Amino acid sequence: MAVREKQSVVIDSHCHFDFAPFSEDPTQAWAQAQQAGVKALVIPTVGSSNWQTVASLCQQFTGLYYGLGIHPFFSHQHSVNVVAELACQLTQAKDDERCVAVGECGLDFAVADVNQDQQLQWLQAQLQFANEYDLPVILHCRKAFPELLKLLRQHPPKMGGVYHGFSGSYQQATQLIDLGIKIGIGGTITYSRAQKTRATIAKLPLSTLLLETDAPDMPIFGYQGQPNRPERLVDIVTTLADIRGDTYAQIAQATTLTCTELFQIKV
Repeated sequence: MAVREKQSVVIDSHCHFDFAPFSEDPTQAWAQAQQAGVKALVIPTVGSSNWQTVASLCQQFTGLYYGLGIHPFFSHQHSVNVVAELACQLTQAKDDERCVAVGECGLDFAVADVNQDQQLQWLQAQLQFANEYDLPVILHCRKAFPELLKLLRQHPPKMGGVYHGFSGSYQQATQLIDLGIKIGIGGTITYSRAQKTRATIAKLPLSTLLLETDAPDMPIFGYQGQPNRPERLVDIVTTLADIRGDTYAQIAQATTLTCTELFQIKV
């Protein structure tokens, strides 16, 4: 098993830190994460309901960064004017160094009574915003990979991006990488049954991987039924190192470099 080196720092590239339980005491929650070696968080937003909340949260704590986006899972919560509202929000945040991405955005055809055309339109708009504002994208996708890939090829993100919560095949991963999209690795790999995903990430170049928890979602093995937490990123690193045959330090150093370069953040 890979040994965790105390000096190694890691970045959680996808953490909903404005959600409970972190929102109950964010100071303590962030302190716990930092004590574990997590030096930065990227917080994706889901829509107009939390754009301001997350921006304010990132102003309070050093090491917290955010993306502005329209999450497809919460489509029913968005107004018909949400795309125009997002454009205004991005314009207001263009000089905020903590705003580092467009997202969380994407396609979720697993949602009941999904309006696929609307999701496609909103994603296309967000890909265009990413290029307009020189930002990478944070991508979400369920049951819609062919459609997502088609849109990415039609509107390639010039600043790149990350496909979060990856659990697909090697072919899917390489198709994304060819478009400049990094692969977000989270708690899925801590389950031995995730053989396809484990085999895929063992073959991918380390420079194409990012670390994430998706906390409080996507609990890692051994913590089922509990809210996920950013400090458990260290368990994901340990598992990833074991799967790939790398050291903890190698994983930490490479993924931190990739994350800081993609999102233009400092640690």
